[in-house]
Amino acid sequence: MTSYAEYVEQIAKLQSLAEAARKDELSGAIQKIKELMQLHGITVEDLAAGGRAKPAKAKGSVAAQFKNPETGDTWTGRGRAPRWLDGKDKEQFRIAN
Repeated sequence: MTSYAEYVEQIAKLQSLAEAARKDELSGAIQKIKELMQLHGITVEDLAAGGRAKPAKAKGSVAAQFKNPETGDTWTGRGRAPRWLDGKDKEQFRIAN
């Protein structure tokens, strides 16, 4: 039967083998990347400049375009028309600028 110490020793050996394999694969991947960058004329500065995310634009509120004179309700003209405009000419409710 294998002892705990032997398992720990095996784990350490496997971890060192795994790390060596990772370094080999990593150096190969880096070499491929360098070759592709050279082939396409890409510099490190190109990579740094292209990776920045643009800040999100703040969504502003939209001014009301129509107003119900009886209740004071307003509508921006976007989306579904409110019930108080059903069957009516919306231009008569337009807010003058």
